[in-house]
Amino acid sequence: MEEDKAWGEKFRQFYARRFKTLGELGLALADYGLTMDTSVFSNWQKGQRVPQKKEMHLLLIKAFAKLNLIYTPAEANEWLGLAGVRSLNQEELKELFPAFQNRPAASSGDDGPSPSETGQAQSADESPFYVERREDHLLRELIKRQGVTITIKGPRYVGKSSMLMRLAAEASRLKRVVILDFRQFGLGRSELANAADFFYQFCQALTDELQLEDQIEKYWDPAYSNPRRCTRYMELHLLKQLGGPLLLAMDEADRLFNTDFCDDFFGMLRGWHDYRALTSPAIWRQLDLILTTSTEPYRFIKDPNQSLFNVSISIDVPDFTADQIAQLNGYYGSPLNTDEVRRLMELAAGHPDLARRALEWVAGGRGQATDLFNQATDDYGPFGPHLRRHLDWLLKHPQEKAAMIQVIEHHTLSKASLPVLFRLEGAGLVRRDKQQIVPRCQLYADYFREQLHE
Repeated sequence: MEEDKAWGEKFRQFYARRFKTLGELGLALADYGLTMDTSVFSNWQKGQRVPQKKEMHLLLIKAFAKLNLIYTPAEANEWLGLAGVRSLNQEELKELFPAFQNRPAASSGDDGPSPSETGQAQSADESPFYVERREDHLLRELIKRQGVTITIKGPRYVGKSSMLMRLAAEASRLKRVVILDFRQFGLGRSELANAADFFYQFCQALTDELQLEDQIEKYWDPAYSNPRRCTRYMELHLLKQLGGPLLLAMDEADRLFNTDFCDDFFGMLRGWHDYRALTSPAIWRQLDLILTTSTEPYRFIKDPNQSLFNVSISIDVPDFTADQIAQLNGYYGSPLNTDEVRRLMELAAGHPDLARRALEWVAGGRGQATDLFNQATDDYGPFGPHLRRHLDWLLKHPQEKAAMIQVIEHHTLSKASLPVLFRLEGAGLVRRDKQQIVPRCQLYADYFREQLHE
């Protein structure tokens, strides 16, 4: 999987800050109780046999932080995100990064890996440093209702996952909440590439999160289709046993768009939405559905009449405004002056993840503001990991690479390139500006003009 490879690359980058060989790293980690053969480290940096349990990741992060290989909570959370592991909670943050207790762990630009989307951050609902947008208020009002269906849309790294987590925390005061992150469903692995396995795992995940008795086999009748099995299990067991309102939040829903069972799954959710209008069974009225996506769903759902997205309330998440960048700067102790905040806005165009990286880099003492702007396009500068992740994706996708070059040079794409444009928009690399198509921000234009030049 691409995320495993990205995790391995991040592992290599971290240890290379101080050690030249895996043997040296192994000796250092042994002092922190992590005694392993170097073959384990070799596999990790190749993206193989990546640890699955959070406990192991926490041990690594603790040792890496002590060895000054990981500098900030945001770096740790980004690494966790690449492994599909939840971000540091408040207690873990206190233990692993006590020096950061008076600083933000991140802004709200922390979607998970894109072709990484990643940079996970401290839980948004716990962070006093979260930058609220108008959309946060709108979502809070919507979730007070019962029987709502919402789609949160926006490009990678705009902060959809943080917004979802914050909303879920608010909703948990009113109803039970289950959050399913489709990054953790192993959709790239062959054993989960077919519909039956996915729907079964979906039911397992719901059962585990609700802490109810597993009765999947009882309802998994081979005479029924996968959506029907899943629907019967939801109605006759989970919702019945729960006996109260439930918010089912699904993060990274667009990871299912290219699967063979995409229409079946979202058609099933559309059915759940429609069942609320029936007089019987009334149990469906206690179900709320929320999904996040980086890509416009209508481009992938074949039958609009079976699409959940046609009937959901759509919330588009924008980049930060200039005032919100200034607000975030204040959260970090104002490491940038007013003119430098303006320059950051011009460079990053309100991109939440880039703004967070910039402010954390300066506030963390890794460079001055002048260094931030002078080294902006350096591979190992303040934005290096973010930029290289996008570059790696473009180099692996020749059509998208060629289209990105055309956007940079001509601010346009032919109509025949629309599917490619949609993928670039979903990845958060380009945006539409009236009749033109332009790089999402000036930093992207500068960096990719140089890196993709042939």
